[in-house]
Amino acid sequence: METTGSTRPSALGGLWLPLITPFRDGELDESSLRRLVKHYAGEPIDGFILGATTGEGMALDEAECERLVAVTHEALSAAGRRIPVYFGLSGSDTLKTVKALGRSEAWDVAGYLIACPYYTRPSQRGLFAHFSALADATGRAILIYNIPYRTGVNLGNETMLQLAERENIVGVKDCSADATQSFDLLRHKPRDFAVLTGEDPLFYTALTQGAEGGITASAHVQTAAFAAVRNRLIAGDQAGALSDWQRLADLPRLLFAEPSPGPIKHWLWRSGLIESPEMRLPMVPVSDGLAARIDQAMAAQRQG
Repeated sequence: METTGSTRPSALGGLWLPLITPFRDGELDESSLRRLVKHYAGEPIDGFILGATTGEGMALDEAECERLVAVTHEALSAAGRRIPVYFGLSGSDTLKTVKALGRSEAWDVAGYLIACPYYTRPSQRGLFAHFSALADATGRAILIYNIPYRTGVNLGNETMLQLAERENIVGVKDCSADATQSFDLLRHKPRDFAVLTGEDPLFYTALTQGAEGGITASAHVQTAAFAAVRNRLIAGDQAGALSDWQRLADLPRLLFAEPSPGPIKHWLWRSGLIESPEMRLPMVPVSDGLAARIDQAMAAQRQG
């Protein structure tokens, strides 16, 4: 299945960073946010996702979401870097999600990462109607977030390919956790519909099978090394990409040893990029045991 003459808002690909949201004393830590954005503006990333799972979006109020977007753009502008910024949305009620799109209309975002409705577990027909209604409600790009182990519902490939015909549904963050489903989607998708893996341990595998890139939380750490894996594959250097990935493969396991983004925040805090590893309940900082393991990994990285 291929489309021609597409007028999609933009073609997606590369390494996207689902940026953590820094907090301090219960508030959005804008100084740490500016420091983070400045740092990653100097790294080989192709876009930011704000306020999604890694960004603890469900713990943010509307004013904080708006401020998160504004501060990120201010920091990008100060750094002289222009990259697309998407915002994460989720909800189990279509009308409420449409209203959320309307409230964010004035925000400076290129598009949205929108998760399948959680808890309600709609049918495939319901999922198609849900995302069709959202596509009708905005002219901005929509990236579908398919993550059944969080939402309780899987968006199947037949429905995904029907939605891919919509001009502003530009791709999917694929966390289906089904290798066959992911591979078949890559085989049959339209050329200009992007599949970005959201499974950090499968970053290399997804790229070798044809994924356009990844939305990769682990790339908060060793960002350039993640980008290099994709760049080597594009250049035809399979052996070099595999060698690079073999050195990186343990990092996602460490950073997801406890619920994300706790381990990532601990690493960034120890690195001096954020002032606090604070999270909002029900998310909590890492255990003492994992903190020690992360500190050891950081020490080994500095020595290596």
